[in-house]
Amino acid sequence: MTFSELGLHPLVLKALEAFEYTTPTPVQLAAIPPALQGRDILATAETGTGKTAAFMLPTLTRTAELPLNGAATPRVLVLAPTRELAKQVTDAARKYAKFMKLNIVDVVGGMPYREQLRLLSRPVDVLVCTPGRLLDHVARRRIALDEVEVLILDEADRMLDMGFLDDVETIAKCCPPTRQTLLFTATLDRRMAQLAGNLLRNPERVAVESQATAINVEQRLHHADDLDHKRRLLQHFAAQEEVGKAIIFAATKRDADTLAEELSAAGHAAAALHGDMDQTKRNRTLQRLRTGQVRLLVATDVAARGIDVRDITHVINFDLPRSAEDYVHRIGRTGRAGASGIAVSFASRADRETLVRIERYTKATLEVHVVPGLEPTRPFTTGGAGRPAGRSGRPGGGAGKPWHRNGESKGPHAPRGPRPDYARNDNHRGDARPDHAHARREAHGNGKPAARAKSW
Repeated sequence: MTFSELGLHPLVLKALEAFEYTTPTPVQLAAIPPALQGRDILATAETGTGKTAAFMLPTLTRTAELPLNGAATPRVLVLAPTRELAKQVTDAARKYAKFMKLNIVDVVGGMPYREQLRLLSRPVDVLVCTPGRLLDHVARRRIALDEVEVLILDEADRMLDMGFLDDVETIAKCCPPTRQTLLFTATLDRRMAQLAGNLLRNPERVAVESQATAINVEQRLHHADDLDHKRRLLQHFAAQEEVGKAIIFAATKRDADTLAEELSAAGHAAAALHGDMDQTKRNRTLQRLRTGQVRLLVATDVAARGIDVRDITHVINFDLPRSAEDYVHRIGRTGRAGASGIAVSFASRADRETLVRIERYTKATLEVHVVPGLEPTRPFTTGGAGRPAGRSGRPGGGAGKPWHRNGESKGPHAPRGPRPDYARNDNHRGDARPDHAHARREAHGNGKPAARAKSW
């Protein structure tokens, strides 16, 4: 089936033809027809499946067919968890509305208020926002949501992970109860099901089969003894000719800055990307990555779902993510648009349980690789029979799965000495907090929580 058979507006089809988009993806085939009928949608789809078009194409079609209201309030409201994802959605909406006279605006944290007020001074058709900055404007009575006809939640699970549940529910209450709501999420757990039950009316359920084990992304695992071993492995990969453009994921903002500085000092074109950077600098860094001025981007998870660069050859997990879902989103930055990609992960003994969760979620075993000259002195297993390692530091596997330390096999009852350096969490928490800890502050841009409106 082609887009022309789905009942989209002629001007939307004209834009799709201009960009040579002819065949819809599975999530688009499943979501567009009920969305055109005005049905609420609950869709589970991962990054890279074409979900932006799945909610934006039918929304633009319905917007084109509705009479103009002339009010200075948005008709379509899209919520996204991060600035990068909001910018990506805005760019896609403008592309699909190329031949339509629509005012499409994004309002996110990190942008100057004066510029945002200028954008909001005229009627807005499509408004793309991060939750915190939107509530800030609503509380100051700069934006009214009482004319919203379509409310879209993109990457809703990520918004919940970042602590935006209350903000999302407050925003939904500000919109008319008769609105159409389209909710897209990568995972559907109990919290998400509860949110969907509160916001959606008799929704159409759309589920796209997981692409967690995408065949065009080769996944490799390297055991690391300690933090210094990780750094030496990273320098090795950075010097390889096969590594074109790469995104390196670190646990904290401080780590991202430090690793980018070390790579730059070694002669590589490297830069950091994280939540403490203002939006102008973040946009400039991403543009330098797209144009090739930056080859190695060291990022926190703020970049996991918001970077759309087609020629990323490698993703390197310097630190493993906290969840298996985030691992899938990270490696999804490579192997895009039919290209092949390689995902490399560094793991210490403290990461064994995380590795088990990733392998269970992806239904694939990460193949262990070794770099000659950088072999680990303390290789380990992730446990037997699919069980994570126990708290004692021994694998959960029993017979036939020994673990070795400095080449010496230890029995199950061997005495334990002082806790070695390699057993600590290489994410080294402390004053260098993980990037998601600042998610709410980042969304507001000025480091302060948005004021809450007393009445709407």
